[in-house]
Amino acid sequence: MVIVAGMAAAACRAQDSSLAAIVSRPVSRTVELPGEMLPFLAVPLHAKVPGYVDRVMVDRGSVVKQGDLLVELSAPEMAAQVAEARAKRMGAEADRLQAAAQLAAAESTYERTRTAAETAGAIAGNELIQAEKQGEAARALLNSRVQASQAAEAAVRALEDLQRYLKLTAPFDGVVTERMVHPGALVGPGNDTALLVIQQVSHLRLVVPVPEEDVGGIVKGAEVSFEVPAWPERTYQGTIARLSHALDQKTRTMAVEMDVVNRDGTLAPGMYPSVKWPVRRARPSLLAPKTSVVTTTERTFVIRDRDGRAEWVDVKKGAAEGDLVEVMGNLTAGDRVLRRATDETREGAALRP
Repeated sequence: MVIVAGMAAAACRAQDSSLAAIVSRPVSRTVELPGEMLPFLAVPLHAKVPGYVDRVMVDRGSVVKQGDLLVELSAPEMAAQVAEARAKRMGAEADRLQAAAQLAAAESTYERTRTAAETAGAIAGNELIQAEKQGEAARALLNSRVQASQAAEAAVRALEDLQRYLKLTAPFDGVVTERMVHPGALVGPGNDTALLVIQQVSHLRLVVPVPEEDVGGIVKGAEVSFEVPAWPERTYQGTIARLSHALDQKTRTMAVEMDVVNRDGTLAPGMYPSVKWPVRRARPSLLAPKTSVVTTTERTFVIRDRDGRAEWVDVKKGAAEGDLVEVMGNLTAGDRVLRRATDETREGAALRP
């Protein structure tokens, strides 16, 4: 009986002393992360000029195309200003034409006088000088009239540009998600209240806060699947497009944006999808058997074979992959560790092969 017990104990010690090699290979896994759906484009529309709301052609939920007329304002005083500016432009143009005619007459008189002066005694000597001075005066008058006409034209264009602001159009294809005004309301640049809010929902942004430990494996252009509570039976796809390259100081996460094409309109801004986020290490990971990692109240370690003796090596555990677990510490691929380790194997103890 003593011999049998001794043989069993020896077999147990041999089993406990069996070694496993640390392996190196890429590790990938998927974690569930919350996300937030945002419109790709969103803008509140404000009135650029003061006026009264005359007509509102859309309402909440209206689908609009770029350039569609949304709101029309009325400003009678602006119409009067435009009419006055146009009248001034006509007067300035009439003055310019009159000055041009005077210059043409003065130049014609000068040419006739100069021709007559070629005949001795035909005209007095100062008549040619007077004709030349009259031409110069007419030319200066025309220049001033041209400048006045151009200024009047610019004033008309400026007022007409302001008048165009009385019609608010859609800056892009989208959906009216909010309407805050009705006909008769006084609006203008001093009013902070928007008239409408337009969002582009055919193309969405999915923002995912990725934990700090998982940002190293983000791959731009990768396809990521997600689900939304509104359609639990469906799985959607998004493409990783933009990284903030900065961590939120409170949550220690990095905002990553995905582009989502909302072809059938089932997705909407404000949804909170569950994202199946792929976690990839930037470099291959070291893996050890799960039974090789010892966790006590003081430390987590593996027992490495160092020339036949036990060496405790502190590690941190990462993702599990089958019977193996990712370990991070002072280890290299090929190191041999106890397959079934416990803290009963003291550091420096002899290891039997």
